[in-house]
Amino acid sequence: MGTSSFTSDQARSTFALAYDEAMQRLWPAGWTSIDITTAYGPTRVNRFGPADGVPVVLLPGAAGNSLMWYRYVADLGRDYQVLAVDPVGEPGGSRQDKPIDNADDLTEWLGEVFTGLGVAQAHLIGCSYGGWTAMQYALRHPDRVATMTLLDPAGFGKVGGRFLAWVILGGLAGLAPRGVRHRAARWLRNATLLDDDLMGMARVSMSFRRRLPVPPSLTDDELRTSSTPALVLLGANSQLYDAASVAQRLRTVGSFHVDVVPDAGHDLPVSCPSLVVERALAFMAPSTTLLS
Repeated sequence: MGTSSFTSDQARSTFALAYDEAMQRLWPAGWTSIDITTAYGPTRVNRFGPADGVPVVLLPGAAGNSLMWYRYVADLGRDYQVLAVDPVGEPGGSRQDKPIDNADDLTEWLGEVFTGLGVAQAHLIGCSYGGWTAMQYALRHPDRVATMTLLDPAGFGKVGGRFLAWVILGGLAGLAPRGVRHRAARWLRNATLLDDDLMGMARVSMSFRRRLPVPPSLTDDELRTSSTPALVLLGANSQLYDAASVAQRLRTVGSFHVDVVPDAGHDLPVSCPSLVVERALAFMAPSTTLLS
């Protein structure tokens, strides 16, 4: 499959400058970063909150990084140690040195991140592709995951042409002038287009070539065997799949806590950050974890 990378050193440098500036401006004061050595490449983890707090690992969606969580960090970091991961293979502070061909590779990488951080067990919050990654990791290492909060996660339903069209149109709208982009956001039900900071990062990421596996749909057997407490938040108008059908399947096949959020789409993490934080904190509250 090859490895993800920028098309040139200049493109990487331009992105890195914009990324560092945005992190300094958008994340709350007091955050720190660490680069974890893994077989798949050095992985940037941005940390905030009490060092002795229960760890919460944040996994972004495709083409995302720690910046997408800037509205979440302060609230989550009051009581928890927030560990926002820039996945290898995505544009961020990490670098991919080895191909990731399947879910086994992806979860091996994440396990190395856990080990490098000294985390024995953590809560996972994953958006879209990050939700699929969290689920795959929990299936293989249930002892290392206290809870999962999955935000319109990939791999839970059949993806059709509607989603691909939404992604393509959103990409084109992202290149348009600000006023046009904001009008397109309402038409496409994509709140990310309204976020000038995230869209600025999207523009400097255009020279990034992503080489990561497409999430296959989870089987009924996989859903049944999942033992990790999981909260699944779905956008009622999700462009990724039919949210009502996915919700019914999860409630029937597995032991998932499912909530369909009215008036939200696949942009749920950007359009409803307060709701997501409130539900996630409430879901994580009964559990305790330890740092190794």
